[in-house]
Amino acid sequence: MEEFVAHHSRWRLALFLLGAIAFVWGGLLMIGTFGPPPTSNRASPEFMTIVGGFVIALFGACAIAIAKRLFDGGEALRVGTTGISFAAWSDQTIPWSEITDISEWSFRGQRSIIVHLRDPNRFRGKGILGFAAKANRALTGGDVPISLTGTNRSFDEAAAAISRYRRASPIR
Repeated sequence: MEEFVAHHSRWRLALFLLGAIAFVWGGLLMIGTFGPPPTSNRASPEFMTIVGGFVIALFGACAIAIAKRLFDGGEALRVGTTGISFAAWSDQTIPWSEITDISEWSFRGQRSIIVHLRDPNRFRGKGILGFAAKANRALTGGDVPISLTGTNRSFDEAAAAISRYRRASPIR
């Protein structure tokens, strides 16, 4: 049986990168980089500067992460006989024996696969996902959130592969 592999989709990531850059540009306008900052009856210039700085920091970090994936061109997700390898989470493959459950989480039409681990401390996340692990756990109830956004494969294809290799109950 051939392993399931999802690669980063260059054109989708390029669109996400353009969106992140547009938000950074908007943040730069809000802090007055190119002239006086916009005014509003509801928000003071100081508030606009704070919000603009936050927008620049958040979407600047997103742009860097997206650009890295865009030029990396490697695998985003691999599902096979040994387990699940999700590059955004960890460099390790999570063996099936360490996975206690797999569920689905959806928000505004975006579906994610949620992996529940026997011992989450053995497979700590890296980068932004690792930083947000506690918040993610509180929100989804699971340990590893797998999104296929920005890849060349779909949620349904990944869910089918997981069900096939896991040989246990399907994703609920």
